[in-house]
Amino acid sequence: MTLCRHRAILALLLTLAVTTMTARWALAGVPTDQLRAQIDRVLKVLEDPELKKEGHQKDRRAAVRKIANEIFDFSETARRSLGRHWQGRTDAERTEFVQLFSDLLERTYISKIETYGGEKIAYLGDTIEGEQAKVQTKLVTKGSGDIPIEYRMHKKNDRWMVYDVAIEGVSLVSNYRTQFNKIIQTSSFQELVNKMKNKQQELMTGQS
Repeated sequence: MTLCRHRAILALLLTLAVTTMTARWALAGVPTDQLRAQIDRVLKVLEDPELKKEGHQKDRRAAVRKIANEIFDFSETARRSLGRHWQGRTDAERTEFVQLFSDLLERTYISKIETYGGEKIAYLGDTIEGEQAKVQTKLVTKGSGDIPIEYRMHKKNDRWMVYDVAIEGVSLVSNYRTQFNKIIQTSSFQELVNKMKNKQQELMTGQS
């Protein structure tokens, strides 16, 4: 699966469906409940009549971005995506990388919100092992079949937060790690940062 498709599907995961479904046989635990509660908040923002009005796009996106920060642990996703190269970074480099990576992910989601086409999510249950959990879901599409999606979560300050998403068995973190590793090995960490800054500027210009 391409990173582009990952991003498009992840955008749908934030917006989800007007009607979500839970399989009757599934045993939904705390991770599923917390994830679904946050996603319900996103739906309320998207359905808010005031935020749908012309001129309120920035307010709507800001509200969605705030909730995204409460659903996803972008710092953990950034650390895992950089992989072994994380250890060799200074505190300043780590801080800058996390900020850039988090901003890029958030802007990618938000920029694609308007592409939502009424897909539905079925919650199939979760498994918990200590401070780690996996929530199994599937995206019910209109024409391309169901897409299995696994949220990988960890407990942070008494809350379950997503640090990775596996779509059709392909991990978002692994996908990014492969790309980041290639850039660093063929060029440098600074070149990766420069590329991320350029992409950030493109997204900022497009969303303005």
